[in-house]
Amino acid sequence: MSFALWGLGTAQPSQSIPQELAAELSSKVSGHDAEQTRRLAALYRRSGVRNRHVALLDRLDLSATPDGSLGASTAQRMEHYEAAIRPLAREAARNALTAAKVPAIEITHLVTVSCTGFSAPGFDLGLFTGLGLDPGVQRTHVGFMGCHGALNGLRVANAFATSDPSARVLLCAAELCSLHFRFGFDSDQVVSNALFADGAAAVVGGAGSPNHRDAWRLVVSGSTLMPETEDAMSWKIGDHGFEMTLSARVAGLIAENLRPWLVGWLQNQGLALDQVGSWAIHPGGPRILDAVESALDLPRSATSESRDILASCGNMSSPTVLFILDRLIHQNARRPCVSLAFGPGLAIEAALFR
Repeated sequence: MSFALWGLGTAQPSQSIPQELAAELSSKVSGHDAEQTRRLAALYRRSGVRNRHVALLDRLDLSATPDGSLGASTAQRMEHYEAAIRPLAREAARNALTAAKVPAIEITHLVTVSCTGFSAPGFDLGLFTGLGLDPGVQRTHVGFMGCHGALNGLRVANAFATSDPSARVLLCAAELCSLHFRFGFDSDQVVSNALFADGAAAVVGGAGSPNHRDAWRLVVSGSTLMPETEDAMSWKIGDHGFEMTLSARVAGLIAENLRPWLVGWLQNQGLALDQVGSWAIHPGGPRILDAVESALDLPRSATSESRDILASCGNMSSPTVLFILDRLIHQNARRPCVSLAFGPGLAIEAALFR
């Protein structure tokens, strides 16, 4: 028995910005000189992103203050998070319920995922009031896990489904990464500003249903921490938004550590690398995808959906891998499918779908 994905739904804010314009605005806000502007434009071009959707960025005071910090405090950003995350999550969840053909009142378990904001009650309350969920639905929140959070959420959903065959689970991952843009010429922040975006994705599923005979199923999850990589990636709360550190070593660490672990993990499932039919790899950036291809000897086509999502949507953190899975399912991609995502730790998360 395992968690079957009966229906997926996605949502993005209505506001979008082409990458070229994003680079221009970033340079203007930061007050870059001509050389910094040129370097910034080149970095944005190499990001693999063509367009991104952002929420409420126009309402934030992103101007620099005399001490070099930014005008929008973390408290102000959290106010915007609470206001904007609920409608975005509701839209994705509503789309997933429609795709699954499951009435909201039949949901028994709700799993929410987010790392870009905090509030209590959280956006799960907006799902109750906006969708008409039963007040007795059991709630679980997966918080501050970073880009692989949706795979952690799927593990939780799978646990509910396998322990209770009657469970009907709604999983919703929603992020507003743009709330934490900070401008200047800090290398970590410049890279983050060039990649991240906002979005939400949801999954409805359960152990089994005659109406979803050919549904993709989460067979098993895997996880590992790379040794001595705690400083390679971090996501911490600062006075002016959340602050990311992203070492230039990350791609190399993935290239070095991914294959040995993944080969062993797949062998435990009775699979070899060349038996994997499709790949849903979180597009942390072009260098991350290049590193995965190199480590696993994958053709460029194996990451085409990941690169397409990165180009059209940006890195939305946790929902992104669900956008990719939704694409693959609609294309009737070959199975088994392996999903991979990477996050602070430095951690590798994997999921195997059949």
